[in-house]
Amino acid sequence: MARSPKTPHEAFTAAFSEMKMPKAPDMEALMATHRRNLEVLAEANRLAMEGAQAMLKRQAELAQQAMGAFTEGLQELSKAEAPSARAARQAKLMKEAYERTVRNSQEMMDLVRRANADALNLLNRRIGEAMEEVETLLTKAGT
Repeated sequence: MARSPKTPHEAFTAAFSEMKMPKAPDMEALMATHRRNLEVLAEANRLAMEGAQAMLKRQAELAQQAMGAFTEGLQELSKAEAPSARAARQAKLMKEAYERTVRNSQEMMDLVRRANADALNLLNRRIGEAMEEVETLLTKAGT
């Protein structure tokens, strides 16, 4: 027959000695999961930065093209001609500039969308993998 504890310390020790503590997950595997998370985050940031750089480069090219088109337009408008012909030429130049602006805006949106989609797809894939890894670690720790 077990003897009853004499002191509160003995009672506390006896109570905790009978308790079963859950197993801790494999810390090495958990750290490997976090390391992979950080690697994918760094890769997603790299993809986003490359997308931003491509967009800025293309914006500079488009601005240069716009300045060239503007200069050409001014040269065309400076030619001596009848006011009605000049007005028609000016309307044509404005229409071309508007259409070019719409095309360029669409191109910029496509560049941003592609860069963001690439980075988000990478992150989404990793999040799914990480959840499976953590679930496996916790399942193994519970056994």
